[in-house]
Formats: sequence, structure tokens, C-alpha cells
Amino acid sequence: MISEKMQNAFNEQINKELYSEYLYLAMKAYFSELNLQGFVNWFDVQVQEEHAHAMGMYDYVIERGGHVELLAIDKPEVEGKTPVEIFEQVLRHEEFVTSRINALMDVADEVKDRAALSFLDWYLKEQVEEEASVGGVLATLKLIGDDKNALLLLDKDLQTRVFTAPVIG
Repeated sequence: MISEKMQNAFNEQINKELYSEYLYLAMKAYFSELNLQGFVNWFDVQVQEEHAHAMGMYDYVIERGGHVELLAIDKPEVEGKTPVEIFEQVLRHEEFVTSRINALMDVADEVKDRAALSFLDWYLKEQVEEEASVGGVLATLKLIGDDKNALLLLDKDLQTRVFTAPVIG
């Protein structure tokens, strides 16, 4: 049985994961308006990943005999006006999510929930990959600068990204 403190922490994180899905959906719309279909695809994969992350936690809480409480999702704010600024926001957001996973692991450690720690290890590894992926796109965007042809080549490259349903836990 999951402790109430751990359950509440998971419910908060489920909310953060669903907010991430919502934020990336808003960013996908931004790139749709620019007709950059590779970026649209990149964000579509992100949307699917964030949904899978939330559902993995949702299922885990239920599996442990807990109660899932879905909290209100804040309206996402897309702060940037350029692809570089958008990806800078994405990197900051992924770093925030990493800090939240770490905080969730701290709760698991505090309440001595070894099962939760084991489960969350996958999420921590995923966050390392997420930050590296976003950092790579951001570095390329900065290298491209104002070169529209290079931007279109990157856009074409981003069209090849596919969603693979994760095996969580």
C-alpha cells in the first residue's frame, strides 16, 4: 500500500506531466502556424511521451492501492517568439521536470518506499535523455542562426522522429 504522502506527491507529479503534455501541444501549434512540419512532428512525439509518463504514474498509484486525484492543469504559456527561444523554454521546462522527479524521489526516500524509488529510477534516466535531446536541438538552432535553408534542413531531419511507447518501471 502506498503512503498518503507518497500518493499525494505522485498526484502532483501526474499533474506536472499532464501540464508538460499541454505545454508541448501549445508549442506544436506554434510550429504548425510556421508550417515547420518537422518541428510539429518533434513536438507531437513529446506530447505522446508526456502523456505516457503521466499514465505510467497514474497506473503505478492505482497498482499500489492508492487514489489518483487529477488536479487542475494550468494554462500553458509559450514564452518564445523564435525556434531558439521556444527550445530554450523547453530546456528550462525539462530541467524543472527533472527537479520535480528528484523531489519525488526525496519523498520516496523519506517515507522509505523502496518500490517507488525503483519505479522512479526509470523516470530519472528518461529525464537525462530528455535534457540531452532538447539540448542537441537547441545547440543546432543556435548554430543555424538566421540561415533559413539550414532551418529547413533541421526541420526535415526532425520529421524522422517517431514515438515509441516506453516500457516504464
